[in-house]
This record gives sequence, C-alpha cells and structure tokens, in this order.
Amino acid sequence: MSVSSYRDLRVWQLAMDLAVDCYEITHSFPKEELYGMTSQIRRAAASVAANVAEGHGRENTGSFVQFLRVSQGSLKELETYLLLASRLELIDEARTQNLLGATEEIGKMIRSMIRRLQERMA
Repeated sequence: MSVSSYRDLRVWQLAMDLAVDCYEITHSFPKEELYGMTSQIRRAAASVAANVAEGHGRENTGSFVQFLRVSQGSLKELETYLLLASRLELIDEARTQNLLGATEEIGKMIRSMIRRLQERMA
C-alpha cells in the first residue's frame, strides 16, 4: 500500500483512536480537573497524532524524524498522566492497562519508523 497522506499511516490511525479514547475517559473526570488532568491528558494524546501528521507534511526525512521524536515524547508524557490518573483512581486499572497497551504499540511503531527513516538517510 502506498502512502499518499499521513492519514494512510497506521501509526497515525492508532494514535487518533488513542486520542478519542483519552477524550472519552476524561469526560467522566471531576470538573475540578478540567484545567488539570483532563486538559493534560487530552493535549498529550492529541499531540501524538498531530506530530506524526506534521512531520509527514514537511516532506523532508530529517524533519519527519524530528517530529516523530516529539510524538514519542508526547506519548511518554501521556503514559505518565495515565499512570497518575490511575493512582488517583480517576481511571480504573483495566482501562489504564488497555490504554498503556495502546501507547506501547504506538511507541514501537514510531521507533520502527524512525529507524527505517534514518537508514534511508544514511
């Protein structure tokens, strides 16, 4: 399958699914967390897919790699917020593990893309 758009990238599709899941889980957070945990989780989750898209749109391999690294950073930030939300009992353990499983899968895909792109640049 050829990639003509970032929307064709499986990693972007999964990151979008993760962002939707994060929006859904934070919908039930207490209202006093709207500008705290809710906002942070949503921002970090959306940033993963957004940076994949932005990097792809740069049409420069070096830039794409840099944006994928930023996406990785957002993914680790999201994992941290999810773990904190779990400790604060804002998310149940089963849901936390499902979300962390998704972040792990996406992280592996991003690392693989970075390696392939760097090999292409060498």
